[in-house]
Amino acid sequence: MSKIFVILSLILSGLILFSFQSANFNDDDELSIDSLRKVYSKPTSQWPKPTVDAGAVFQELGELPPSPVDLKNDSVKSVVELGKILFFDPRLSGSNQISCSSCHAPDLHWTDGRQVSIGHDHLANIRNAPSLENVWFYKRLFWDGRASNLEEQAGSPVAAHNEMHQDMKALSKKLSKIKGYQPYFKSAFGSKEITNKRIFESLATFQRSIVSRRTPFDRFLGKDKKALTDQQLMGLHLFRTKARCINCHNGPLFTDNEFHNDGLTYYGRKYEDLGLYNVTKKPEDVGKFKTPGLRNVMKTAPWFHNGLFPDMDGVMNMYNVGMPVQRVKPEQVNDPLLPKNDKLLKGLKLSKAEKDAVVAFLDALSSPAVLVRVEQLPQ
Repeated sequence: MSKIFVILSLILSGLILFSFQSANFNDDDELSIDSLRKVYSKPTSQWPKPTVDAGAVFQELGELPPSPVDLKNDSVKSVVELGKILFFDPRLSGSNQISCSSCHAPDLHWTDGRQVSIGHDHLANIRNAPSLENVWFYKRLFWDGRASNLEEQAGSPVAAHNEMHQDMKALSKKLSKIKGYQPYFKSAFGSKEITNKRIFESLATFQRSIVSRRTPFDRFLGKDKKALTDQQLMGLHLFRTKARCINCHNGPLFTDNEFHNDGLTYYGRKYEDLGLYNVTKKPEDVGKFKTPGLRNVMKTAPWFHNGLFPDMDGVMNMYNVGMPVQRVKPEQVNDPLLPKNDKLLKGLKLSKAEKDAVVAFLDALSSPAVLVRVEQLPQ
């Protein structure tokens, strides 16, 4: 009997050890893969406590929210349709060769895949073109937050000398000469009149309708608890805890809608960009940029406001050491504009397996591109 008891005990111990295997992650992980899958299969309100610092603007992760644009409303649908046509029309540019879609291509998740966009006369922009997926959510637009709404945002690249280089005073007159636009404006606004206000309202409404698709993460939050691999599940847990990503990248769209200095100001050097400070003129805003959402982040390289980082492993390595810290030259000691990294940035000391797991989780935020095109422009 004692031998049988010993054998059963050994078998039971083996089963317990097997059920709590750690999939080659650190031995000091608080929870095993199987335990993580069990706890993360519960509602988000019952997930492990996230590692969130005091002062962080936090909202728990969630499923993809819908656009606020009501496409079932015929009048709204007409405005969206007009905005879509305008978005793809290069005649909005001074050269008649550059459209909004030149820098925000649907098949590239509404980016252009470049370090920085190339505009009029092949002039380079100074910043990376952000994705327009789920852009309706942001409180302020552009990396530096200089636009307070999408209507204001839509006009800026059209007028910029290094983007579309259009004479804003001539724009409405130019489009008014295209008779094919008249029925679209009448359907959208009740009359054939073409004004800049209507142009940018249409573009803004169309952009608000641009949303990403559901991802493996969304399916996991739904009913498919096997939608995430073990590695992705560990990455989710690290994302919310040890890796600290969730301090800035939180909520359903993985952004706190705030501005942060991540140590990439390049103050006093090539690529210097003072970010939000250029808008507010507040010294504390030097080097701050808008937190981008992370849905489809693995499909929208290169990253950061300057587009200087094409490799996610490199990005992870920088965050792992706490991001670059401004080197202070003797003449900069009392400089009121000397950039200061956000206090939320801290060294992480993630192992290679842990970094790989976080990247795997980011892959789980990917979805197929939504292909949008205009077959024929108004003539």
